Amino acid sequence: MSTSANGNGSLSAVRPTEVAKLDRVVIRFAGDSGDGMQLTGDRFTSEAAAFGNDLSTMPNFPAEIRAPQGTIPGVSSFQVHFADYDILTPGDRPDVLVAMNPAALKANLADVPSGGTIILNTDEFSKRNLVKVGFENDPLDDDTLSAYQVHRVAMSTLTRGALEETGLSKKDAERAKNMFALGLLSWMYHRPTEGTERFLREKFAKKADIAEANILAFRAGWNYGETTESFATTYEVAPAKLNQGTYRQITGNTALAYGLVAAGQQSGLQILLGTYPITPASDILHELSKHKNYGILTFQAEDEIAGIGAALGASYGGALGVTSTSGPGVALKSEAIGLAVMTELPLVVVDVQRGGPSTGLPTKTEQADLLQAMFGRNGESPVPIVAPLSPADCFDAALEATRIALKYRTPVFLLSDGAIANGSEPWMIPNVEDLPDLRVEFATEPNAEDGSGEFWPYVRDPETLARQWALPGAAGLQHRIGGLEKADKTGHISYDPDNHDKMVRLRQAKIDGIDVPDLVVDDPSGGKARVLALGWGSSYGPIGAACRRVRKDGMPIAQAHLRHLNPFPGNLGDVLRSYDTVVVPEMNLGQLSMLLRAKYLVDVKSYTKVAGLPFKAEELQGVFTEIITSTEGAK
Repeated sequence: MSTSANGNGSLSAVRPTEVAKLDRVVIRFAGDSGDGMQLTGDRFTSEAAAFGNDLSTMPNFPAEIRAPQGTIPGVSSFQVHFADYDILTPGDRPDVLVAMNPAALKANLADVPSGGTIILNTDEFSKRNLVKVGFENDPLDDDTLSAYQVHRVAMSTLTRGALEETGLSKKDAERAKNMFALGLLSWMYHRPTEGTERFLREKFAKKADIAEANILAFRAGWNYGETTESFATTYEVAPAKLNQGTYRQITGNTALAYGLVAAGQQSGLQILLGTYPITPASDILHELSKHKNYGILTFQAEDEIAGIGAALGASYGGALGVTSTSGPGVALKSEAIGLAVMTELPLVVVDVQRGGPSTGLPTKTEQADLLQAMFGRNGESPVPIVAPLSPADCFDAALEATRIALKYRTPVFLLSDGAIANGSEPWMIPNVEDLPDLRVEFATEPNAEDGSGEFWPYVRDPETLARQWALPGAAGLQHRIGGLEKADKTGHISYDPDNHDKMVRLRQAKIDGIDVPDLVVDDPSGGKARVLALGWGSSYGPIGAACRRVRKDGMPIAQAHLRHLNPFPGNLGDVLRSYDTVVVPEMNLGQLSMLLRAKYLVDVKSYTKVAGLPFKAEELQGVFTEIITSTEGAK
């Protein structure tokens, strides 16, 4: 016999349940965009992180602030994959689907494997709601769900009953049904509860009645699991054996913001974020605005152009300018990025990619801005490109982008994407002493080579080709910069053809000479693999998970992942030519593949997807297996 807290916090005796031990579980919460599915999933994730599981998440929500209620386009979902071992993706298919209405069921049913668990809020399965999403018959009454383990739960009714004594209206009480669902799932998987109750009290600190209502609903869901005959089994997923250290759950946008904070501390420079809110990058602004005590200034401009203008102005003044946006914003910022190339000032341009073109799919993910980052400016305007591979990796990628910007005096693209930005995973908090030293030296005295006592802004470091950085107003360091072509060394305006040719080549040589680590190849077969899977950005998880599956099937495959996309690692050509076949999965129509073919004359195999959703491991497993089989058969 076990015990649980009832609605008012006291303990009640309940029936025993069987406890099954699992190594991993994928749960998807789905409902209307107003049902609180993102909050529900985030809280379950937080408790999984506190418990010590490895985890990966995938939020998926409509672009509209309030999408049409009860419709498939209006469905919002949150998927969390947690395990007792190192995992790489949010999971391909949910083992458990919590569907708050017929639209959520219809939109997600095809992803649930046969035998999977479906928990339904039966109160929403009215004839009107069923017709709205195209159910001719009630799936609760026919054989639509015969292949699944279905639990029918009147969540709205049970939530209202639990909150009856609070005096809340029926409508307000029903809003807490997501907490009922969270309580039920927390009971099923032995998740801690104290953190969620503390969170709710803090979130609604100014509305104590709402906080207590949500806590009562949460406890009611927990108690329902304990007392109903519907659930005979609960499940345990043990903590993961991660590397020793202190961990916290983190999203990609938050990790990127922390990386920029750390970059400011390690460089000794003030950080100014000049930006304009845009999905899915806005959370970077929200997070950085909380850290004024670390020398962070945030400026929410009237548009994208003003945002990058302020950031570039800050860099001219001796700070580190940063601007954040998504693909449509990059288009507007392109002229100012070209100005940063010409003036050779450090600037970090964060592009959190989303589905395009134009407004496209604001809340869906894509990797289709690579060529825009490479070439999306007039003239020969080279810009380094750095891409994080996971949410936690955004911290290190931000430090790397800053290192390049400061050391080489150049704008740098930091290419994240929606899957990374909104997804979350455990992040081991680094030791400050392990962070890179990013300090820079400003010019302090005239440097003219003709003995005139002037300051020439385009005298370059012979190793990095970076020009000197002088603070405006420094005595004796008056100089001219701007968008017009500059004379070599002096920085005077020049229309001389030979000088223009020289300056274009110098700017390109500076980018080509950036110090980039060699590409590391993962090949447990010890060199037997003849196929290489090469990716960049958020494809890292699905590619890695697929490679694990292929290797488990006895087929050798090598994996490598690019962080630096411009310039490429120095050994990339040799790596590509050492394999019979190189397959490049991308969430675009083959942009990296095009660059690799052009530069290295290697006919890589491109596998593409532009569905607004990440690759699935099972999908890539099939691709890799087919390629390995055909490669081996061609010998």
